[in-house]
Amino acid sequence: MKNLKKSTEIILKEIANRYPDTTQFRKNVIVEIGKSFGYTGKDWDPLMTKDNRVRIGTYDLAGLIEPLRNVAASNVVQMPQAAAQMQSIVNEEKTYATTDKTFVPWGPYSDIVKIVKSNMFYPTYISGLSGNGKTFMVEQACAKVGKEFIRVQINPETDEDDLLGGFRLINGETVFSKGPVIKAMENGAILLLDEIDRATNKIMCLQGILEGKPVLVKKTGEVIKPAEGFNVIATANTKGKGSEDGRFTAASIIDDAFLERFTISVDQNFPSLNIEKKIVLKHMDKYDAIDTDFADKLVTWADIIRKTYYDDGVDEIISTRRLCHIVQTFSIFNKRDKAIDLCISRFDSDTKEAFLDLYSKVDADEIQPRPDEDYEDKYDV
Repeated sequence: MKNLKKSTEIILKEIANRYPDTTQFRKNVIVEIGKSFGYTGKDWDPLMTKDNRVRIGTYDLAGLIEPLRNVAASNVVQMPQAAAQMQSIVNEEKTYATTDKTFVPWGPYSDIVKIVKSNMFYPTYISGLSGNGKTFMVEQACAKVGKEFIRVQINPETDEDDLLGGFRLINGETVFSKGPVIKAMENGAILLLDEIDRATNKIMCLQGILEGKPVLVKKTGEVIKPAEGFNVIATANTKGKGSEDGRFTAASIIDDAFLERFTISVDQNFPSLNIEKKIVLKHMDKYDAIDTDFADKLVTWADIIRKTYYDDGVDEIISTRRLCHIVQTFSIFNKRDKAIDLCISRFDSDTKEAFLDLYSKVDADEIQPRPDEDYEDKYDV
């Protein structure tokens, strides 16, 4: 340790902190941690020496890490007194999902209900394209069972402090505020990790928790045991291997050791035509804009686009969520073409025009060929 420069020590300490039970590390793990501090090769290269290499791309850092852990252990001896004086608090409010009348059961919903009802610890990973109802399905399953439901939105900045908790200044006093993961464990609730493939290795603090094990809150010395009924369900657009087609650019590659802790993986596809029509009609009813013919045309249009997308004919897709947005917009303006136009304007101009042209063929009686007009003239605004 004496011969390592400060930046290299910082990288080493972070490695020891993130992986407390590991001594051998792949090169990409060391480099990723170094880059997270803004360091370069000269800062992490001293860790990847010939003497430390055990095989190609793997380095044994036990001789460097163990002294760090021994120092940490000696510091823990003096922690109980300080920890005893440190107050831990948690938000006692219970959170339950409410039943949504627009929800239509389909796909793996019945399986999710059975998992929630079982009260077992059964980590479940749900993947599927954006806007096909993954999160909504879990929420409504918990609402049906009457199970406490805690949703955590994951992003690249999500870390241990966000998940397990951290120190906060409350009424002039420093206290440890327990995070949503600890709250879900203590309450025996369903913990939904939404968009988990947006996370970085900062969520590796959940490794033990995904095994159903007690967790040590390092900052206070408390050991939290999961209550009966606690479970983790994660949703993602990918299967944790990144997005090869570039559609989900923020999707990260999740560590295999992390993914392996999920008992099952569930694929969520888009609903069938009949189911999707029911969903559209329920939203029309919600917004008092029932139009059965329009509902038929919308789901047919979306289905053709999806088939073309799966055949690599187009780069964009119309999701179930997008159809619901079109219904809401239709309820405001009462014009089919305007509702569709407004709701697909986020696509590039060529894609938008192709989608509008396709809808004009699906709904030839309602949508007439559009002259090249100004927006105000086209929609009479």
